Amino acid sequence: MKKLLAAAGLVVLTTPAFAADPTQPVEETVRQVSGYGQIYGGGLWISEFSDETLWAAGGAARINVPFAERWNAQGDFTVDAVGQDGNSLHGVGGAAHIFWRDPASYAFGGFVQASTYGFSGGSDEDLWSWKVGPEAQAYFGNVTLYAQAYYGALESDFLPFDVDLMGIRGVVRYFAQDNLRFDGELGFHRANLSQGGLEADFDTIAAALQATYRFDGTPWSVFGRYQYENISISQGFGEASFDSHKVMVGLRASFGSSTLIDEDRNGATMDTYQPNFVMPFPFL
Repeated sequence: MKKLLAAAGLVVLTTPAFAADPTQPVEETVRQVSGYGQIYGGGLWISEFSDETLWAAGGAARINVPFAERWNAQGDFTVDAVGQDGNSLHGVGGAAHIFWRDPASYAFGGFVQASTYGFSGGSDEDLWSWKVGPEAQAYFGNVTLYAQAYYGALESDFLPFDVDLMGIRGVVRYFAQDNLRFDGELGFHRANLSQGGLEADFDTIAAALQATYRFDGTPWSVFGRYQYENISISQGFGEASFDSHKVMVGLRASFGSSTLIDEDRNGATMDTYQPNFVMPFPFL
């Protein structure tokens, strides 16, 4: 099971068509604390290994606190898990974003993230990762462009090698209506393993599509998401690659915002890369 579980995660190639009658740009509203919580469930499969599907589940909570004119502080909490036949791998993480935002134009800032990982019935050894990097958004009417980059590491007292993490990702968010949002995401993520003079790279090309609908006049949204990842492994004695596919459906509850586009421009608008296999590189 452990041989199937893993992960690795800025350029956006998804270009949504503009609606004939696009929504108007969101006006800056009175600053207030806002955010949302969401849960999801679904399945994960690896086409090269087996036709069997792993279960996948998780959730997130994000809260944005405006302060000092246009400055914002956002906190994230995430949990993800995949499993099969009584075995599972889980990851629990948190992130902090500090950014300056003009809701009519753009936002820019940086983030730090830390996550811990564990196997059901596995070792009690600690395994965790950290990441830090810049991020920025640009607003064009009913379209949001989001770019993020990071550097970090996977840490543990029992790993016999060093693991450096780095990546870039880009997201296009297109609002067909104030409460109907379509996302396209593309990213490149690398985990570099080194021990002495030996090195191996785990490179992931990640892509995702998502649709989110919020019921008018309510805090409730539903969403569906598909994530594709191609992971290639290159080392001194050979190369290998495999594809993974993850399908999720979920439910979101928001507060402090009136619509999805209002949430995007005035609320908890930042997020982080969540790999298909929870962990930042294939753990063999």
